[in-house]
Amino acid sequence: MSRRGNRSLPTSKDVAALAGVSQSTVSYVMSGKRSISPETRKRVEDAIARLTYEPNAGARALRERRSNVIALVVRMSEEVDGADTIPYVDAVVEEAGKRDIEVVLVTAEAGPDRLTRLAKRSICDGMILMDIRRHDDRVPVAASLGVPVVLIGTPQDSHGLNWVDFDHRRAGELLVAELADTGHRHAVFINEAPGGETEYHFINEFRAGLGSAADARGLDLELVHPRHPGWTGFSEVAERVFRRSGDRLGLIARTPKVVGWAFQVSAVHRLVPGRDFSLVGLCTDNVALSYSVPVTNVSPEPRDTVRLAMSVLFDQLDGVVSGSEGRHIVGPRGLTRRASTTVFS
Repeated sequence: MSRRGNRSLPTSKDVAALAGVSQSTVSYVMSGKRSISPETRKRVEDAIARLTYEPNAGARALRERRSNVIALVVRMSEEVDGADTIPYVDAVVEEAGKRDIEVVLVTAEAGPDRLTRLAKRSICDGMILMDIRRHDDRVPVAASLGVPVVLIGTPQDSHGLNWVDFDHRRAGELLVAELADTGHRHAVFINEAPGGETEYHFINEFRAGLGSAADARGLDLELVHPRHPGWTGFSEVAERVFRRSGDRLGLIARTPKVVGWAFQVSAVHRLVPGRDFSLVGLCTDNVALSYSVPVTNVSPEPRDTVRLAMSVLFDQLDGVVSGSEGRHIVGPRGLTRRASTTVFS
């Protein structure tokens, strides 16, 4: 209960406790944003009447001034793997459409100033911020905007914002386990980004998963770091990548782009995935099935990740206060073995 003077005022949390439902259900009954069963609705309404609960007038007025638009801030450039990013964009638009909410796509290097301008112009009710770096200067600004913001990605400091991420470490472990279980001696991870430690938590976590699983399973793992980004760098290390193609070799790709490069380079060397070496990757099922040899994959589950992020955002827009620490992790559903895996006896 909150207090005004000597009078205790009931809150939505009190209503939820009395009705035996979640706080979000109380919000949905009052906003009409989601379908609620008649029995549940009656319990909530009875609890509201018994407690003489009245929602905060300021919050109610704010909801009534909604634009019914959210902003999706995503990096889109030549360096970005479109096949990796587009499923997230599609899922955000789809989830927003279920609530009759429009999406404004903010692309390129949208820095802190761009976020501030968006908030000041009252274009959107909230934001989904993607491609989060560990030390991302957009995060503290996003936390100060006065609108709900949910991050997709893991920052070093979330500044109190909710964030959602996929368990890339577990994905790496599953891909290595696939090669170990099918009798491979050598595994090569082609890192499309030159250098070692990166500002992206998910890349570092994926590498960590590969390393820990390889050590545990006794698999020889080599991390290949091209000197140049993109296709140029990948093609330069081809000889090194395929030098053990006749000795139970497995290639691990972290993005759809690298999966495609592996097919191109292997064709130049007259090698076939699933025959001369194995190819496993972190990519969606649609990407995995788009090649002449279907690729063994772990899906990054973009739809599951986006559904969770959007659910957190919708709760904030509906005035539901989360009791969690703001950290939400989506795990992989498993690995699907396809024709690109060679099984050695």
